[in-house]
Amino acid sequence: MNAQSSNPHRLLAINNYFYRRAGAETVFFEEMRLFEEVGWDVVPFAMRHPDNLPTRWDDYFVEEIEFGRSYGPIEKLRHAASVIYSREAQAKLGKLIATRRPTIAHAHNVYHHLSPAIFPTLRRAGIPTLMTVHDLKLACPAYKMLRDGHVCESCKGGHIHNVLLNRCVKGSAALSGLVLLETMVHRGLGLYRGNVDRFIVPSRFYRDKLMEWGFDERQLVYIPNFVTVSDTEASFSEGDYFLFAGRLAPEKGVATLIRAVARTGHRLIVAGTGPDEDMLRQLAAEVGANVTFVGHLSGEALQRAIGEARALVLPSEWYENAPMSVLEAYALGRPVIGANIGGIPELIREGETGLTFRSGDAAELAGALDNMASLSAGARAAMGAEGRRWMAADFSPEAHRDRLIDLYLGLGVPA
Repeated sequence: MNAQSSNPHRLLAINNYFYRRAGAETVFFEEMRLFEEVGWDVVPFAMRHPDNLPTRWDDYFVEEIEFGRSYGPIEKLRHAASVIYSREAQAKLGKLIATRRPTIAHAHNVYHHLSPAIFPTLRRAGIPTLMTVHDLKLACPAYKMLRDGHVCESCKGGHIHNVLLNRCVKGSAALSGLVLLETMVHRGLGLYRGNVDRFIVPSRFYRDKLMEWGFDERQLVYIPNFVTVSDTEASFSEGDYFLFAGRLAPEKGVATLIRAVARTGHRLIVAGTGPDEDMLRQLAAEVGANVTFVGHLSGEALQRAIGEARALVLPSEWYENAPMSVLEAYALGRPVIGANIGGIPELIREGETGLTFRSGDAAELAGALDNMASLSAGARAAMGAEGRRWMAADFSPEAHRDRLIDLYLGLGVPA
């Protein structure tokens, strides 16, 4: 490959994983597609993984670290060092830059695998760098600002020792201690704030929260996520159920939703798997809730489940960012019932595209379910249609790309 190219626009797209693992990866791949469509040369940088999509750039990818697998003691020590500061990622990225120098670098999730060690490498090369903030790791060492099922901001003001004191990472002193050391090193070296030019936040809530935790307002840029409305049709016939679709974990609030359903007698379909599945099944039986667990759904099956629901329900009990599931429900013409926490209420126009309720309050959620069910099918369809119009106008791929290009130009990328 030649180090130079006639294309003045080259985007270095950075993310731990190079397959559609979760919402962050969906945004990562969709942004790559958006820029390729308008003629940009897009070069990825990621970690090697058996599920990765094929790419000619994988020779530059770093060695796989998968924390759910068993490693020997020497490998564990090596991986622990890479979690904190990956010299391999620095070296591989340096070679990639020398081969195909980008005009701008846009990172997504880099924690633990690539590590923020890559950012000084980009800074030294004089490459403008941005990072999309998909969670609260920049502020909270344990990502979620959540402890024992409740929102926790104990580390605010630099008191990050609390992550070890409270064993915030999987209840493990060893893992929490490693994360504490990681955070101390990253902040001590200024790997994020001193090397990333702009942090893109998909919700205004995250922007405000990071500012509360000491981030410079000038570094934070609100750019919402996007959905391609034209890829979906709002043509499903409504069924007789509400839908939850997502991971079955404590912070998702599914237990509260099941208790609300038991109060009302409405039917609920739960699409997803996770560590709380057995407990939630038992809870549904104990409280007599009409709940059907259908496992993980994706693609057309998930679209149908959403499209035939009375409404999608997000009962979250943590600081959600900007859930893609809300945008996807609107794109399918369905209303949303969401907890009034994090970035969720920004995506719901009360009474117009959906309803909100106080997070963690089963009685208030039951009331929202009853209110939604009391509407005619036509009224619910009108809510969903309004959401779809909103997405098409303000959350379109083209609007997202234009916002990013404006930001890139402001950092010196040639027009």
